Amino acid sequence: MRVPRKTGNSKLVKKLNKEEVLQQVIQHGQISRADISKQTQLSRPCVSALVDEMIQEGLLQEVGMGDSRGGRKPILLEYNYQAYAIAGAIFEGSTLDMTIANLKGEFMARCRKRLAQPANGERVIEDLVAGLTRLLADSGMSHEQLLGMGVGLQGVTQRGQGTVSFSPSTGWMDSPIQEALEARLGVPVIIDNDVNLMTLGEYVRGVGVGHTHVVYMYVGTGIGAGVILDGQFYRGSREAAGEIGFMMIGPEQNRRNGASGVFETHYSVPGIMQQAEGVLSDLQEGSSVIEELILHARAGSVKAQTLLDDVYRHWAYGMANIVSILNPELLILSGEMVHIDDEGVKKIQEWLTEWVPKVPCLKKATLGEQAGLIGAVHSVLEAFPSTRLLDKA
Repeated sequence: MRVPRKTGNSKLVKKLNKEEVLQQVIQHGQISRADISKQTQLSRPCVSALVDEMIQEGLLQEVGMGDSRGGRKPILLEYNYQAYAIAGAIFEGSTLDMTIANLKGEFMARCRKRLAQPANGERVIEDLVAGLTRLLADSGMSHEQLLGMGVGLQGVTQRGQGTVSFSPSTGWMDSPIQEALEARLGVPVIIDNDVNLMTLGEYVRGVGVGHTHVVYMYVGTGIGAGVILDGQFYRGSREAAGEIGFMMIGPEQNRRNGASGVFETHYSVPGIMQQAEGVLSDLQEGSSVIEELILHARAGSVKAQTLLDDVYRHWAYGMANIVSILNPELLILSGEMVHIDDEGVKKIQEWLTEWVPKVPCLKKATLGEQAGLIGAVHSVLEAFPSTRLLDKA
C-alpha cells in the first residue's frame, strides 16, 4: 500500500496518485471510489477529483451500482479498455494478416490479404497502410486512439535497431524498416520475428500459460522456433536464436546467399509438397499436406506412409536437437505440425525417449493463425504500460 507524497512538484504528485488510482481499478476490475481511497490511503475528495478527471479523459467509466454495506450503494468504476487501440500485423509467406484490438488485447476487427509476388517493400508498406485504414473504419476507432502496431516478419529481426536482415516475404534487406513504417503509418511500431510473436501469443493466451521454459516449433512456409527461458525470451547475441531452419537435417546442399537452410528446404511445407508430388496428385491450395498424406496412408498408400514417416522422423531430429540443448519443460508443435495424428505424436515421443534423457511435454498449439496477431498486440501492450496512457490522455 503506497502512502502518497505530500510535498514536491504538485503535478508529479498528482500524476503518481492518478497512476495509483488507475492501477487499483485495473487490478480489481470493478471498484468504488471509497475502496480506492482505502487501498491507496488517498482522501475521498482527492480520489473523487482524480476519478472525475480520468472519466473526462476516457480512461475510466462508471458501470453500475455495487453492493450496499449499510448505506447507499456505491457507484462502481471500470477501466475503459475501449479508450485506445493497438494494431498487429503478421507476414507469413505471401500473406499479410492484420488486426486491431482493445487494451485487453481483444480483437475488434481483422483482415487478411494475399501479397503480390515478387515481394516489393514499398508495395508492402502500402498494403499495411490500406489494411490499417480498413481496420480503423471497421472497428470505429480513430487514428488518434491508436497506441502502436506490432509487426511480425520472417527473417532475422533486430528489434533494438529496427532492422531486418532478410525478409523474403517483403523484400527488405538490412533497411531501417521500423523507421520507415513509423513515418508512413504515423504510429510507434515494434518489429519482431514472426515465430517469436506466435510464441508470445501462445505463451500468454494458449498452451504456454503457466510454463517458464518453453520452445515453440513452427513449420509453415519456413521452419523456426521461439525460445522462452525462465519466463524471458532468449534471442541470442544477434537476435538470431531460434533459426532452426538452418539445422543440418536432411540432404546437404550448397546454400546460396539468402537461401533457406537445409532443414527448412526439405521439411517445411513447400519442401514436403515438393517430395509429395509423385504421391499426392490432387492436393488443393490451402489444404494440409500432412492431413492428405495421412488420408492416403490410411487408404493403403505405401509411398504416402513412407514419406509421412520420413517427415515425422526428421521433425523429431529437430526436436531432439532443441531438447538436448535447452531442456524445455514444454515443446509446442505449431503450423503444419498441429495436423500430426495421435499415432504420429506417439512415434515422435517414442523416438525422443530413445534419443534424449529428458523428454518435455509435447502439446499442439491451440491458437492457430491468431497466435502471431495476439503476440503482436501483446508486444505493444508490454511496451506501452497502462500508466503511460495518463501522458496521452
